[in-house]
Amino acid sequence: MTFLPRLLPTLFLSVLVAACANGPDTSVAYVERPAELIYADAFATMERGQYQLAAAQFDEVERQHPYSEWARRSMLMAAFANYQANKYDEAVSDARRFISLHPGNRSAPYAYYLIAISYFEQIVDVGRDQQITQQALDALQQVVRRYPESRYATDARLKIDMTRDHLAGKEMDIGRWYLRRNYHLAAVNRFQNVVRDYGTTSHVPEALHRLVEAYVALGLDSEATQVASVLGYNFPGSDWYQNSYNLLTREGIAIEDAVNQRDPSFIERAMQRIFG
Repeated sequence: MTFLPRLLPTLFLSVLVAACANGPDTSVAYVERPAELIYADAFATMERGQYQLAAAQFDEVERQHPYSEWARRSMLMAAFANYQANKYDEAVSDARRFISLHPGNRSAPYAYYLIAISYFEQIVDVGRDQQITQQALDALQQVVRRYPESRYATDARLKIDMTRDHLAGKEMDIGRWYLRRNYHLAAVNRFQNVVRDYGTTSHVPEALHRLVEAYVALGLDSEATQVASVLGYNFPGSDWYQNSYNLLTREGIAIEDAVNQRDPSFIERAMQRIFG
């Protein structure tokens, strides 16, 4: 899937600046120095693209000056540097620690957002386990729920749509596998999940058609025609409806007149019976 460019949000960066590469060796020798000097060096290192080293330097601020204002700032900057270095587990850990210690800080919304995008950028193709995808969805929804008016919520809503579509795609992938192997009841469960749980995604028309296929194979003509009616009512010009129509016609199964009459009460009853 396509991801947005990585940019440290302008507001967040300006707050930190105003307040204040991936080399093979990212260890930092202990040399006692003022917190602001360590922080400045870490920030310069990050700007050169040496993100792992920068994260270690930001950690050094905490190590030497754990109760300072600079330590608080460095904690979240270390999270961002780890994120830039693709050290997602470390980024999430740093951001969660920041939230735990400073839940009311004005940078807390960014910490929640950083956790969300750290999961989001690990989403893999639908053929793989989707635990990370679910974690990304949960974290993105938390950003929107906690900070609905923030700039982070705006981007999170876009990513939620992409993540839900991805999860629906996984359900479709499994459902098709079951259908090809004639495990029709298992396939029905997966396609119903798509319609019920991911009803705003792009996969719904195909899920409805696949349900028609599964019900026809099971000899459940009434269920097949009701689902086809729902498909025709909501997606009348789609290829998936045409495929369902052709299938039922070949099988000699009559589609309910509700499709042509556009009878909302029939469609509602059909939805309730099949997906309720």
